[in-house]
Amino acid sequence: MIGRLRGKLLEKSPPYLLIDVSGVGYEVEAPMTTFFQLPELGQELTLYTHFHVREDAQSLFGFHRQDDRTLFRALIRVNGVGAKVALGILSGMSGADLIRCIREDNIAALVRLPGIGKKTAERLIIEMRDRIKDLECIPQSGEASKRFASGGGSLLESQSNEVEDAISALIALGYKASEAQNLVNSVKQENFTSEKLIRLALQASVKG
Repeated sequence: MIGRLRGKLLEKSPPYLLIDVSGVGYEVEAPMTTFFQLPELGQELTLYTHFHVREDAQSLFGFHRQDDRTLFRALIRVNGVGAKVALGILSGMSGADLIRCIREDNIAALVRLPGIGKKTAERLIIEMRDRIKDLECIPQSGEASKRFASGGGSLLESQSNEVEDAISALIALGYKASEAQNLVNSVKQENFTSEKLIRLALQASVKG
């Protein structure tokens, strides 16, 4: 079991990261709440990880905070919520907001997340209610603490790639291609990065 990684951030292409740990490159999938806390490329970082094994694949998921990993592990135990859906949930809202939705039976907020229908939201609330009783989840930091690294090249040359990367990331998180494109187009603005577009698109999706 791989429980933690500490190494140099080599690449990031939401939701994937490549981390160099003593010469070994680990490919890690991470929710956007973790992406927003990443250092610059080439800098060291530490992630709490979950090694997920299926019959057809082995995946490593990484989280900035232990509480988020705990929530992820609780989510994938819910009937109908796999690793991809759990990653989308923790990308669309912070752990603190998720716990609040569960405690307040806020189905309306949950069904706005990718891969979550009404029945799944109801089941998620019922099954997660007891699992979060003893979990203290500190809310994520505000806007000032969210860091975004530039991807190299001139801003003008990279804008199209940033849009494509943002759309691809949303599709990987469970959104349909048309939904992802509409969300990104609705929040597109000047001087954007793919991370900023993804963050704004996720916020727009949750707000409905």
